[in-house]
Amino acid sequence: MNLPRPTTRLRHLLHRQGKVLTVVHPPSAYLAKVMEMAGVEAGFIGTSAVVGFCTGLADVGVASLTECLQVAEWIARSVRFPVILDGDTGHGGIMAVRRMVRECIRRGVAGVRIDDQPIERKRGTGSAGIWVEDLDIVLARYRAAVEMRNELDPDFVVMAQCYAGEAQNSTFEDALRRMRAYKEVGVDWVQFSAPRSVEEIRIARQAIPGPFSVMFGHLPRPLTHRELLELGITIAWATVPVHQVISVALYDFLRDYMERDTQAVQDFRQRYAEHPLLRRGVPLGVEGEDLARLRELEARYFPPPPQGMPATREARPGDAPHG
Repeated sequence: MNLPRPTTRLRHLLHRQGKVLTVVHPPSAYLAKVMEMAGVEAGFIGTSAVVGFCTGLADVGVASLTECLQVAEWIARSVRFPVILDGDTGHGGIMAVRRMVRECIRRGVAGVRIDDQPIERKRGTGSAGIWVEDLDIVLARYRAAVEMRNELDPDFVVMAQCYAGEAQNSTFEDALRRMRAYKEVGVDWVQFSAPRSVEEIRIARQAIPGPFSVMFGHLPRPLTHRELLELGITIAWATVPVHQVISVALYDFLRDYMERDTQAVQDFRQRYAEHPLLRRGVPLGVEGEDLARLRELEARYFPPPPQGMPATREARPGDAPHG
């Protein structure tokens, strides 16, 4: 089945009405496949919680563009849902931004999020000491990304991350001014990182046309999908819970295993014996390069085994990988 390009799929989802698009972090290609089986529609390759998950690097501007692109490509090639790269501050000047967009498109990444922080003072979302860069410099980044998008693939999504609401050198009013300016230079999607109330979200939503989302870190609780739709927002940014669930579940199981050794494994397998991930597993392979393809090529390239040689035992449902 020929699916639309990832960029086209993402653009369609962003403009879908009446249903919220939930964006999550896929921490690895394997877990991205699990998420796809669970119905996830879009993923975000965050510098902190995805690239950092693979490299151990903190989100302080030290992960290189090449490292981020490599992780994003592995994940993007492994699933059918579109993924967005965290482009940080662009990894350099306008030529670096253009290269980033070009490489994203070449590697199957559907969009890129670019921040409005200074390169020299880059911070992770929610960190202390966030500043925003001069507006002229930020607009140059977005213009460079938008023009490269238009040259190569008009469906590629350029997303602006506005940190003005939590920056030491900015205000909510400045955030509104900036987000409007980002849209005016052709950015497809604007995200406001730090609304302090539902009223601020309402004001921002009314001021910013097109795809718009918010982060919930400064609110008492995340808004429900119904609440988002009532505000005219059709995108939910739900990246953090994935890592919390994985970390807590793994920690609890390993603590149990360290106390009860293999009995913890047996209890786990019995408890989840009917779970589809244990019954069927998660097939690995990109673009048809999997075990079935290997066997097909072996039959073509190699002579058949000598008569009387025992056949290889077929894998059975529930077999665990041994790596």
